[in-house]
Amino acid sequence: MRQLQESLRVSTRGRGLYEVTDDLRRIVAAAGVDVGQCTVFCRHTSASLVIQENADPSAARDLLAWLERIAPDGDRAYTHTAEGPDDMPSHLRAAVTRSAETIPVRSGALVLGTWQGLFLAEHRLAPHTRELVVHVIGQ
Repeated sequence: MRQLQESLRVSTRGRGLYEVTDDLRRIVAAAGVDVGQCTVFCRHTSASLVIQENADPSAARDLLAWLERIAPDGDRAYTHTAEGPDDMPSHLRAAVTRSAETIPVRSGALVLGTWQGLFLAEHRLAPHTRELVVHVIGQ
């Protein structure tokens, strides 16, 4: 059984989706596993992970617009506003997405669909550096 764990830092320019699929492919290749799985964990409560279409940018725009509708910035009902009007909405958006994703590995490669990619979803308006912990296990 082989294992590799690596931290991946992603610099964001603020709210948006940032594809990390190619970084994961590099890490899986370095792990040298033929069959196994790749787990990615986001170490933040105002950012998250999402597997989404990576061919047509309108899919990302529509997802971000939907998140804005269900968790708008500056809602007066929010009490957690210590870091500004995007503070609580960022946590809500992270709550309806995921903090971790597991992707199968077969023949040394991620088993993703034709149009699938893994994205870091930055929910804050300001730029941040986010950390993802990537764990690859297999044989």
